[in-house]
Amino acid sequence: MSVLKYESAVRAPLVDGHKTYHQVTEDIIRPIEAAPSRLWKIGFGISVALLLFGVYSVYREVTYGIGQWNLNKTIGWGWDITNFVWWVGIGHAGTLISAILLLFRQGWRTGVNRAAEAMTIFAVMCAGQFPIFHMGRVWMAFFVLPYPNSRGPLWVNFSSPLLWDVFAISTYFTVSLLFWYAGLLPDLATVRDRAIVKWRKRLYGVLSFGWTGSTKHWQRHESLSLVLAGLSTPLVLSVHTIVSFDFATSVIPGWHTTIFPPYFVAGAIFSGFAMVQTLMIIVRKVLNLQDYITLEHIEVMNKVIVLTGSIVGVAYLTELFMAWYSQNPYEGYAFFYSRANLLSPYGWSYWGMMACNVISPQIFWFKKLRRNITVTFFMSVIVNVGMWFERFVIIVTSLYRDYVPSSWSAYYSPTIWEIGFYLGTFGLFFTCFFLFAKWFPVIAVAEIKHILKKSGESWKQEQGVLEDKKVDEFEEVMHH
Repeated sequence: MSVLKYESAVRAPLVDGHKTYHQVTEDIIRPIEAAPSRLWKIGFGISVALLLFGVYSVYREVTYGIGQWNLNKTIGWGWDITNFVWWVGIGHAGTLISAILLLFRQGWRTGVNRAAEAMTIFAVMCAGQFPIFHMGRVWMAFFVLPYPNSRGPLWVNFSSPLLWDVFAISTYFTVSLLFWYAGLLPDLATVRDRAIVKWRKRLYGVLSFGWTGSTKHWQRHESLSLVLAGLSTPLVLSVHTIVSFDFATSVIPGWHTTIFPPYFVAGAIFSGFAMVQTLMIIVRKVLNLQDYITLEHIEVMNKVIVLTGSIVGVAYLTELFMAWYSQNPYEGYAFFYSRANLLSPYGWSYWGMMACNVISPQIFWFKKLRRNITVTFFMSVIVNVGMWFERFVIIVTSLYRDYVPSSWSAYYSPTIWEIGFYLGTFGLFFTCFFLFAKWFPVIAVAEIKHILKKSGESWKQEQGVLEDKKVDEFEEVMHH
């Protein structure tokens, strides 16, 4: 019978189990209405503790100056800018999943897009703090904003990529926030309509902006989603491209290279998808959402990880090739001594980066490993460790040996307050994410319902039965 089916193999269902529209609402909205679980309380407590340690670390730096960090003569950028670039990269997958896949009408985005969008917002919040506190005199942070002022002709330097960062990241944050909140409106109205307690009804009533689910509301919602997706798509490419210009427009060996923009964008998508995997595997377990965040979602995201990991690997090899082909002694020293030489002071970080980002993701060429939850979770953590190594390698190994040997610095290692600031951003990120998972639907209910009749398991089985019946009838007619 299967011989007569000429179409390609049907994709696995995106919603497991025999779900009705009411069951979808119950499964996704119930965690909001129920009391917090024990796991949620433990995770939230750890996050708040990390956040408080981070707040104290920042207090030390602001009160006593940037000397609290172990920055030295040539390494003026250390853990702070490394972590800034790392967090910006984490924030990329959310907009990619939401905007670009919406424009291409990819149904598999519906199970993961809401949490990925929230992840984007929280990651950009974490990233933006590092350049601000790196200024030292944080109360002067408004100096980076170009506005009519009382300082006479004193304006910011418009030709500096550090200023371009201010515009790019603030724009990216604003559009991502609007995109996330616009998608939430139908689901907030659902929570409002189910609320029994008066204060919850009023709270979600205000947050849902009077959504009624009328045809006009849905038309406007669809139009707004497409407009914001169209705005977000070039931002995915531009934001990390501009972050890469922080390095590429300089004259430091290992930085001034034209490969940085595409290389940074691919690396950002790579690390962003890895973080989405980490969060989704935790969320599907803690909130019991295995039927909506399926193995199909996890496998597709693993395919993106192996693709972008391979692109990043090609970029690493291209850098090594250009360092050799250019015959520039400074470039050669930066790559073949400072980085690729395992016996050099920072050789461990370069080979850690290569192992985590290029070699380890290749296991996802095997379908069995792509669909293995334990392997995927372990790999998602490994990838983000590798991407942190990459940013550390780019910044520190290029700075610690300057053109003039007299200015060569000692070995750089972070102080407890640099580490505390970094851990504090993890605390902020997960505190926000835990609160989001408790007060908002972590999966887009309306979008899951939209795909239920074409990608749900029960509908696919029903269609399969109908097709088999048609084939049987055809064979019977041909027989007679």
